[in-house]
This record gives sequence, C-alpha cells and structure tokens, in this order.
Amino acid sequence: MTSTSKSAALGVSRAANLPTRFYKDVTIKDEEGGAASLLLDGKPVRTPGKSHLIFPTRALAEAAADEWRAQQERIDPSTMPLTKLANSAIDGVRGHEQTVIDDILKYAGSDLLCYRAEGPKALVASQTKHWDPVLSWAKATLDAPLNLAEGVVHVAQPKASLDGVRHALEGLDAFSLAAMHVMTTLTGSALLPTAVLRGRLTPEQAWQAAHVDEDFQISQWGEDAEAAHRRAHRRRDFDVAARVFETLRA
Repeated sequence: MTSTSKSAALGVSRAANLPTRFYKDVTIKDEEGGAASLLLDGKPVRTPGKSHLIFPTRALAEAAADEWRAQQERIDPSTMPLTKLANSAIDGVRGHEQTVIDDILKYAGSDLLCYRAEGPKALVASQTKHWDPVLSWAKATLDAPLNLAEGVVHVAQPKASLDGVRHALEGLDAFSLAAMHVMTTLTGSALLPTAVLRGRLTPEQAWQAAHVDEDFQISQWGEDAEAAHRRAHRRRDFDVAARVFETLRA
C-alpha cells in the first residue's frame, strides 16, 4: 500500500470514529456583560468539563457558531480551532491562570529570539531584521532585557527580565491567556505573542518572525507537501488565537 493510500485509509477510519452531527440549528444567546453563548437546537453547548460554552464577546461566539454550522455528517473537532481554544480557556485556564503564566514564562526563559545562528550570513541577517526590534521593544517597554546566545546551548535569563514578562501577562482573562499559550507554543516564543497582544507586531509580522529559520531552509531546499500541510494547520490555530486578542482589545 502506498503512503497516499495509507493516508486515505486512515482518513476514512478516523471519519468513521467521529461523532454524528446531532443538531440542525446553531444560534447565539446574549449573556451578561456582553458575553454570548452557543445554542444547538435551542440547547446550550457545554465544554468537555461540563461548563457552559460562553464567549466573552458576541463576535467570538459568531465565529465559533460558524465552525459548528460548517460541520457535515460528522463533527470533526480538528476543524473547530476557536471552539477548542474556548474549551481550553474555560476548563483549563480559568482558575489556573498563574499555572498557565508559569508555563508561558518557561518559553521566555529559552525564547526563540535569543538563539542565533552563526551562519550563513543571509540567515543571520534575517534573524537580526525580524528579532532585534522585538528584543529592543521588550527591553524598553517590558523592562525585560534578554541574553543572546549562538547555537542551541542554553543561556540563562535574568529573573528581573522574566518578572517583566510576567507582569505583562498578569491580569489577562482566561481567553487571552489561552490564546497567548497557543501562540507561544506554536512559535517557541513568549515575546512574539506578547508583542501582538500589546500591538507592537501584527499577527503576520509575528508569524514571519517565528519562521525565519524555517523559511530560510525552504528557500534553500524547498518545502514538501506534508510539511506545508502541517504549517497551514499551525497557521490556522495561530490566526484564531490572534483573533481572540484583536476581538478582546476592540
């Protein structure tokens, strides 16, 4: 069996295990404080933890409703990134904000932007172009100067600098922290999503900065279809998280 036929067979098997769509209508109910919840055939949607699926803004609820409306005969959670993020925010982040912040700070302690290539010159120049302005911004705005290193050998970061990043995250609501965590894990950087949160970078600029190394390799060797497919899925999740930031800032 070829790799293509194997993938097709796995896809059919996976689809057969997905739950059948059990609803017809998806509507939105306004909640207190500008929040909104989803209703399936008039019944509230619940998270895996059995909490009501309530979004902090109607705009986010509308976007999630579109995910539910787009489901066909089977419900495929992999095509519902905003719903997944909301479930994480409600079940996993709310009430555990400090734990999530601590996890994000682990990335700040070994932030992507701090590890520089020794060469080639084109890669070094691209890293400098995309990363140095963010590091300068973090130093000036967050009071968080970070140490740099060449290669992959770990370099310790000052506690005071990590405290500066922590201060930027404290007080964020569960949805913003969930979005921050998604973007951090996708980029390997805590500074890039923080810069998006603060309006220093656009989501597109942050995505480009996170993929300087990968894009350089693609420019040298090309990109295979499977890698491109994985990257597209990561980009979709990244954009959904960025949309949460933008909606909550509006």
